[in-house]
Amino acid sequence: MADPTRVIDDLCAESDELDRLVAELGTEHWAGQTPAPGWTVAHQIAHLAWTDHSSLLAVTDADRFGGLVEKALAAPHTFVDDGAEEYARAAPAELLTRWREGRAALEKALREAPAGARFPWYGPPMSAASMATARLMETWAHGLDIADTIGVTRPPTVRLRHVAWLGVRTRDFAYGAHGLTPPAEPFRVELTGPCGEVWAYGPEDAPQRVTGPALDFCRLVTQRAHRADLALTADGPDADRWLDIAQAFAGPPGAGREPEGGTAR
Repeated sequence: MADPTRVIDDLCAESDELDRLVAELGTEHWAGQTPAPGWTVAHQIAHLAWTDHSSLLAVTDADRFGGLVEKALAAPHTFVDDGAEEYARAAPAELLTRWREGRAALEKALREAPAGARFPWYGPPMSAASMATARLMETWAHGLDIADTIGVTRPPTVRLRHVAWLGVRTRDFAYGAHGLTPPAEPFRVELTGPCGEVWAYGPEDAPQRVTGPALDFCRLVTQRAHRADLALTADGPDADRWLDIAQAFAGPPGAGREPEGGTAR
């Protein structure tokens, strides 16, 4: 049984770092268009606040969360955008307060969750550790969009290990989201972390392999970059196909990002 303490701690650190990035932004920056089409900086933070609220309900009030699932099923392609749009209407100071209060409440709920508990979600049920990992993944990914928008480079940290792990774990989900049958055999994934360390997943002798920088893999599975712009190598046709469809987030397949040169691979 995974102890969620470390990933919750890292989620808080990731959120605090992003908070420092946006806390002093002027109104014009909050209205800035990010790489996600139609989403401003305010939409990015609004989405994090909205999803924290959904996560809190999943942990503390399964019946009310069930109502959110019904709304998601009724509008699967617009539900997320609608939530971000609703929250983004608030003034920046109000939105920032809402995000801070919501993530603090979620942190408390996750830390106090009974050992072994599993909570409903838009996909399979989640443990406290898995939910914290998913929140960290989204916080990092949306923070990357915000940093790109305001011209700031955020150095990668070892917290990316959680995002990489989630990217590996969601391999079969990504295939299913595209109506494809997942490969029967596990892949070998070897990633180089920010400090030069190697993060390895899967059997050493697996014929299907993915290798490259952890940062690039995390950008790929969060669909923050096109694989043509990343230094990732796939050995084997199944691994190569995966890199075209990988996504670490729940919901329908994302549109991804166009390659920097404007021509897909």
